[in-house]
Amino acid sequence: YWITLNEPHTFATQGYDVGLQAPGRCSILHHLTCRNGNSATEPYIVGHNILLSHATVSDIYRRKYKRTQKGVIGISLDVIWFEPGSNSTEDIAASQRAQDFQLGWFLNPLIFGDYPTSMKSRVGGRLPTFSQQQAALVKGSQDFVGINHYTTFFAYHNRSNLIGVALNDTIADSGALTVPFKGLKTIAERANSIWLYIVPRGMRSLMNYIKNNYGNPLVIITENGMDDPNDALKPVKEALKDEKRIRYHNGYLTNLLAAIK
Repeated sequence: YWITLNEPHTFATQGYDVGLQAPGRCSILHHLTCRNGNSATEPYIVGHNILLSHATVSDIYRRKYKRTQKGVIGISLDVIWFEPGSNSTEDIAASQRAQDFQLGWFLNPLIFGDYPTSMKSRVGGRLPTFSQQQAALVKGSQDFVGINHYTTFFAYHNRSNLIGVALNDTIADSGALTVPFKGLKTIAERANSIWLYIVPRGMRSLMNYIKNNYGNPLVIITENGMDDPNDALKPVKEALKDEKRIRYHNGYLTNLLAAIK
């Protein structure tokens, strides 16, 4: 089993949209946090090159090595599941856009040969396009889809233009606000990381979504789990009573099994 790239959405956005990871490029908040970069264009250019790089490697592997090695090749995508923050048509549409700008950004080209319609309409000329030859190279360039799934957020329609003015980036383009709380209530119990909430039902929803919208491709869960605080003073016997993590894995695996059935 070969994986060409891990979590392309993360390093495209974290490195070139908000500048929190290498190479630390962004233009959000009028370059307040980064000296160089363009959050409105560079993440999409990076994402495009990621897809072309993956497809090129996959093509080389299939032509030169697959027959003798009898291996398979894929890519691992980081995916938060998004639930509408309310039953309003606006929030339901926002949850779909949020998924398009995360999972769809990479999986749509791999399955269909092009970006989601919502991305093309909302990003416009800033979104690179595939030539006919490139689309053919990218489409079907995976033997399996690796999914890194940890948590679920709510998605709300962005009714304000403040984010668009302040950020002018992929978040603003999606027109969706994604947060782990509704009002003052969080979506579920939290692990240690500030973004990791324990929402087992999201695993089943995500697997069914991929099955129903992408032709039931082979999916391999390549990352899942939770963290907890580092406590060097905790006795080993107490640390091994890892009931919270047991509940996490039991819940997520139970929902994964339900999706398989």
